Parts: sequence; C-alpha cells; structure tokens
Amino acid sequence: MKRFVPTLATAIALGLTSVSIVQAQQASPPVSTTVIPGYSDADAKAVLNARLAALKAVIELTPEQEKLWPPVENAIRDIAKASAERRKARITSAPPSHFLDVLSAIANSEEARAKDIKALVAAAKPLVESLSDAQKRRIPAFLGLTDSDGPSQPSGQIWIFEEEEG
Repeated sequence: MKRFVPTLATAIALGLTSVSIVQAQQASPPVSTTVIPGYSDADAKAVLNARLAALKAVIELTPEQEKLWPPVENAIRDIAKASAERRKARITSAPPSHFLDVLSAIANSEEARAKDIKALVAAAKPLVESLSDAQKRRIPAFLGLTDSDGPSQPSGQIWIFEEEEG
C-alpha cells in the first residue's frame, strides 16, 4: 500500500484549514490534547515503549550492539516527549490571526524537529556504525522514512513526531 505523502502546498492548506477549525473550537469546551478521545499520556507511553521494543526486534541487536542502544532509546524518548509538548502548547495557544502566524508556526516546528533529528543522528551514529548492512536496511521503513521523497521528506511523517502532528 502506498503511503500518502503531503506536499508543502498540502501542509500549508491543512495549516490554514486548521486556523478556521481552531477558531470554531474557541466557543466550545477546551480542546483535548489527544488525537483519540480518551487517549492518555499513559497510552502514548505504552505505544512508544512498544515501538522501541519493536525497533530493537527489527534490528536484531547483538550483545555488543545492545550496549550502544541506550543513547538511541533516550534520544527517541526525549524527541517524543518534546513533540508531545509542542503539540499541547500549540493546541492550548491562541488561534493564529493571520496566515503568516501559521507559516511561522510551521517554521518553528520544522526547526525544532530538525534539532531533534540531529540529536537522534548524533546518538545513533555509534550504534549504526556497528550494524550490518542487513540491520541498517531494516531501519528506514520502520521509522516511516520513504524512498520516494528523498532527503526532502517532511519530518512530521516520521513516527517519533506523531504526537506533535495529531
């Protein structure tokens, strides 16, 4: 099944659409900070734990490689936490009053995700350098990277940022 890949125009359109949605929600009760009704922080933590366990299973770490895993796991956990915090801040903030506010928010999110990705890359380098070609081949698809978008793939498509995107 081919995965939907939003373009910049789609992202901007969705962002602008969200302005009217957020404004419409102003009159309603406070907006939930979760994507699924009843989805709690504990649920998000359980899903993250499962994904980390699955990633380790997909890579099939050797005992020597296992020693290099903790910094990678910590980086992913930190990223997921920061992503969720950015989403909560976005949902609870005042709605944008202008399309430039939307574009600025997009830029701020991309800048924050870029910093997070660089931290993950730095934490993962020692582990990745120790992996076989077969182990390396399994990681991109598991993270949600696609080969069709090349280096310009939007960072929001990577599952470690999904709490932010909701």
